[in-house]
Amino acid sequence: MNYRHSYHAGNFADVFKHIVLVALIQSQQRKDSAFCYLDTHAGIGKYNLLSGPAQKNKEFNNGILKILQETDPPALIKKYLEFVQPAGTSATDKLHYYPGSPCIVRHFLRPQDRMVLCELHEEDCQLLKEAFPRDKQVAIHHQDGYQGLKAFLPPKERRGLVLIDPPYENPDEVTKVVSELATALLRWETGIYTLWYPIKERRSIERFHHSLKLKIDHPMLVTELSIYPENVATHLNGSGMIIVNPPWQIDQEIKEMLPWLWRTLSPNKEGRYDIKTL
Repeated sequence: MNYRHSYHAGNFADVFKHIVLVALIQSQQRKDSAFCYLDTHAGIGKYNLLSGPAQKNKEFNNGILKILQETDPPALIKKYLEFVQPAGTSATDKLHYYPGSPCIVRHFLRPQDRMVLCELHEEDCQLLKEAFPRDKQVAIHHQDGYQGLKAFLPPKERRGLVLIDPPYENPDEVTKVVSELATALLRWETGIYTLWYPIKERRSIERFHHSLKLKIDHPMLVTELSIYPENVATHLNGSGMIIVNPPWQIDQEIKEMLPWLWRTLSPNKEGRYDIKTL
C-alpha cells in the first residue's frame, strides 16, 4: 500500500487530530520558556483541496467544510480555525488549501520556539522544504521518523511535544510504534508525546491499548472520535490520540469540544466519542 495523505486531507480524522494538537501547543505556551515540536511523519505541510487526489473522494466535505458551515463552535475549535480558515473568507467560499500539522504548529510558535520535521518520502520532503523557505525556526530532515526520535531527543529546550503520526501502511506498524514510543521515553521521559491511530473495529484497538499499558509506565490519556459504527474492519470509522504525560487540564479542554465535534461530523449520529485515562 502506497499511502498518500493528499487523498485524505481535511477529512474528519484530520480535523480531530489538529484540534487536539492545537490544545497541546497552547499548553506549552503557558510558560515563557522555549519549547521544541518534533513531527515524525510531517508530510508536505499543506494540501491542495482542488487537486486530483483530494477531489477523488472529497473527504474534506465531511471534515473541515462541515466545521466551517457551523456557527459558534467551542473555544478550542475557534482557536484551530484561526489559521485553517483564511481571514476574510466565509463558509461559502471554496477552501483551496488545508494545512497539515507542520503549518498549523508553525502558526502558533513564538519567537523562542522551534520545530523539527521528519519526512521519509523524497518528493514530499522537498515540498515540505518549499513550504518553509529560509525559516530559521524550522528544521526539515529527509529521514525516517522513528530514527528522528533517536536523533533529536531530548531537545536542548528540555520542554516540548512530539507528534507520531504514521500512515499505518505496514502490517506491523502498531507493534513498531509502541516499541519506538517506549524507547523514546527512555531518552526523554518528561516530554509530551501524542500518537495518532486509525479506528476500524474495536477489538484491535483494545489490543493496541493493552500493549501500550504493558510497555509504557507513564500517565496516558486517550481521546477518540468515531463517526461511523466500529464494526467494519475495512473502513476508517474513527481515530484516536494517545497523549503520554498529558499537560494539566488538557482533558477538560478536549472534553468540552468533543460532543460538539461528534454531532457536527457524524452524518447519521453514529459512532462514539470518549476521553479517559489509559
